[in-house]
Amino acid sequence: MKDSLPSPGGMPNDGARSMLLLGGCYSEAMMANVVAGCVDSLRGFLAEPLRPLMTALSEEMRKCSAVLVRLLEQTRSHPSRVPVLLDYLDLLLPCFQRSLLDIKKYYEDKSKSKEIRWRTMYHKMTEEGGMQLPQRFTLYHQFLLLMSQMLVRSPSFDMNALEVLQNRILQLREKQGIESPGPSGPLVGPKISAAAAFQDKSIHWAEDIFSRPLPSRTPLKHLRFSECFGPFTDVDVPKKARILFRRTFDQERITIFAFIDPMTRSPYLVIRSLDAGSNMPAFSMRGVHEVCIERDGSCLVLKRWSYAERCPKLWAVLYFLTWEELVLFHCTFVAMKFEGDQTSNVNPVEFKIGREKRLFQCAILDDGFKHSLLVYQDTKSRGLRLHANVWDGPLRFCPVWTAFVTSQSRSSSWMVRKNKNRILLHDIQPYVFCNSYRPEHMRQNKYNAFEIEFVAEEAQQRFREIFYPPPTTADSNPTESTASSSDTGGATDTSK
Repeated sequence: MKDSLPSPGGMPNDGARSMLLLGGCYSEAMMANVVAGCVDSLRGFLAEPLRPLMTALSEEMRKCSAVLVRLLEQTRSHPSRVPVLLDYLDLLLPCFQRSLLDIKKYYEDKSKSKEIRWRTMYHKMTEEGGMQLPQRFTLYHQFLLLMSQMLVRSPSFDMNALEVLQNRILQLREKQGIESPGPSGPLVGPKISAAAAFQDKSIHWAEDIFSRPLPSRTPLKHLRFSECFGPFTDVDVPKKARILFRRTFDQERITIFAFIDPMTRSPYLVIRSLDAGSNMPAFSMRGVHEVCIERDGSCLVLKRWSYAERCPKLWAVLYFLTWEELVLFHCTFVAMKFEGDQTSNVNPVEFKIGREKRLFQCAILDDGFKHSLLVYQDTKSRGLRLHANVWDGPLRFCPVWTAFVTSQSRSSSWMVRKNKNRILLHDIQPYVFCNSYRPEHMRQNKYNAFEIEFVAEEAQQRFREIFYPPPTTADSNPTESTASSSDTGGATDTSK
């Protein structure tokens, strides 16, 4: 039984796919320069009014070429992150290649005059894409820039912007007659989960949290805008400060970023708010130790401590597009507060995210530590997540990692019972909130699946029953043999 299971999770051997797609980056970069040269050559023969659009087109193609080459260079210095790129390259490159070949086809059509070639090319391809032809390559360029930021874990990476552009490229592929690479939604598969497991210890854990796409996106509904209430002052971020992440709201009307002060080694938050009328920025900064966080529906409410009035004051409300990003921000904030040298205590209300129901809790042995494992369900969206925090000591309740349970859990091979105290979870992507935890140590099995070791066998059984409830029919016989083979609803037992 245990040898018959394929490995749906972990780090698959997709070296050939990686070589093919990265090779495609180089070949399409070279082709983009060639086709841009063709457009430049054609421009010299046409009337002046037609030239600005042709200049814009060739410039955008060269920008795409430059980012493709830079992306290749970055993969050499970030080899463990390459699997994160592959699905996105698989989405983009066929679409990008088709656009270049179409332009080349129109350019080489000697049956038409040079002006007719350009006009036909421009109008046909503009009609096909639903945007002006130069803007199509601007779309490609923006998508490539986000991929580059994702690869190097840039604090400026915006996962929501990546998905917006991803959907636009999927629509363009459809109009081009190119088969979709897979279901719509975030292009996150087992390869990305495994790549994310090998965390780079040279970076701060918070730099990694928002530098990769979400495994699922559960939308949150709201009709209000994010807001900062000040006080607003001049903000002077230390030159050697380490920027951890940057998040934007309402099309960058509100921007919040976190950094570590090199002197105090404490994390700080800066909010930039743009005035709705003048579009002038105003800044407000607070140490994480000075702020409390709690959830209110689709938003997180941040309250600062007023030393003058000796009471909490509203500092900001941040409305999130997805439940997943709200959870990650909340957990990141609380973990940073525990980590900061200036934090005297953490308000117990911050340990739990509001509007989540706790379905399960037990003790586990996790990378050599004793942790609490919890299963939470969002009461509105019904989204599920696993959550581990510190069991005891001064860091008790500090988040260690969280992982969102996606549609993969519906697969009968998602959960595998290894023995009476251990289970394996395929296609799970833990987001880790400390640098001392090593998630790769929990994948030391032939499936490269994430392993959970329960302190008590009974807890392991209860955990499995959350996702695979036991049969309720009168003729069911819950013997050890039937429970093992079906794993109470389809999961497989590898202890046999």
